[in-house]
Amino acid sequence: MDQRDKLYIDGRWVTPAGKALIDVINPATEEVIGRIPEGTADDARAAVAAARRAFDAWAATPPAERAGYLQKIHDGLKARADEIAHTITGEMGMPLKLSQRIQAGSPIATFGMYARLAAEFPFEERVGHSLVVREPAGVVAAITPWNYPLHQIAAKVAAALAAGCTVVLKPSEVAPLNAFILAEVIDAAGLPAGVFNLVTGYGPVVGEALVAHPEVDMVSFTGSTRAGKRVSELAAQTVKRVALELGGKSASVILDDADFATAVKSTVSNCYLNSGQTCTAHTRLLVPAARYEEAARLAVEAARAYRLGDPFDAATTLGPLASDMQRSRVRDYIRTGFQEGAELLWGGAEAPEGLAKGYYVRPTVFGRVRPDSTIAQEEIFGPVLSILTYQDEDDAVRLANDTIYGLAGAVWSGSEERALRVARRLRTGQVDINGGVFNLHAPFGGYKQSGNGRELGRYGLEEFLEYKSLQFKPAKSS
Repeated sequence: MDQRDKLYIDGRWVTPAGKALIDVINPATEEVIGRIPEGTADDARAAVAAARRAFDAWAATPPAERAGYLQKIHDGLKARADEIAHTITGEMGMPLKLSQRIQAGSPIATFGMYARLAAEFPFEERVGHSLVVREPAGVVAAITPWNYPLHQIAAKVAAALAAGCTVVLKPSEVAPLNAFILAEVIDAAGLPAGVFNLVTGYGPVVGEALVAHPEVDMVSFTGSTRAGKRVSELAAQTVKRVALELGGKSASVILDDADFATAVKSTVSNCYLNSGQTCTAHTRLLVPAARYEEAARLAVEAARAYRLGDPFDAATTLGPLASDMQRSRVRDYIRTGFQEGAELLWGGAEAPEGLAKGYYVRPTVFGRVRPDSTIAQEEIFGPVLSILTYQDEDDAVRLANDTIYGLAGAVWSGSEERALRVARRLRTGQVDINGGVFNLHAPFGGYKQSGNGRELGRYGLEEFLEYKSLQFKPAKSS
């Protein structure tokens, strides 16, 4: 049992304003594995006040010195990488062998990347008779999700600290224990008091108090599109900057000259990563109508190979969903897909055999899915693949763009030139071409209702900076 009864505010572990605790549930066993404080609006206000007091001095700290702190945090996280991986697997169910590489490896790499960027980034430049400087946006409220908990925290916190901002972090109450490890590492690194603060609790209480607070200058939020709209509404009252990374319904477009065996298998793998709880998951497989049967067979073959089970078992390739609520939601979508006439090729809404405990959902493949159906339009956030057919290249592009989202996607072709041509037509923030992999240094974010703003690389750093122009009187010409 990981019992946490204090919040990290103003460089100290402090007793919360209230006494209530939130249970942290292991989704594989349905057992309580930890408890965290149920923070209040008063706790949020105390954290913002601490961040505001610390801001001027931290903003004036030389970038190279800020880089030094980030490097210490990177080193501290690296030393606890195995603990981080085990903690996150216990909290949200990703198989341990993946957690070690993704859930622990990615945030460690992100802090290292921003340590380097903080030291190298050009915070000012001359433009004619002006000096253009980039200054920190101010106090940042970082509100993060449960699916890649520490990765999403790092993408916000590391970039904000590198920019010279102070931060109040509100992690998801579903997978919060990793955030306490980060706070311990930050405390050991000697970061000045108030520069980083941690307040746990529920979104409608702590999250909304942070977003609405007049002393918060910027909100960086990752979560559902519905919640993102609420964040925007509240933030608008004080006209603060908002960066949103929201939902997705990404299409993997397999063109007729692609290597179908590789493309279909890779799409299923992308769709099922983290049990489908990935905002960039390629959940729509678009194939030529004439090759539907081939694609359906390959997709079922790939889905059949996944093994559900204990995420701490090395043989497991698909863990549970993160919560009972999430499991119910995904099963409802599977039932809706069947009721709306999609062809159920594999899986289904029934409980998996031999797994009486745990929030498991069977890996599922639907075929002949109508483009306007619920499962083709709405984000399911589970291991559910929908196969749609198209007539020609223009039709494929139209279908790929035919949702409210625009976060990610993929294009597969025997010709990289053709794949690039199609990729340029997709209204989405990132496109994997013939299996291209994620790049921490490239901008991450979406079009349309997938949000606004970008994270990671220098693009993520720039999100936390304001521009200021200093005009000098031009020298007299001789």
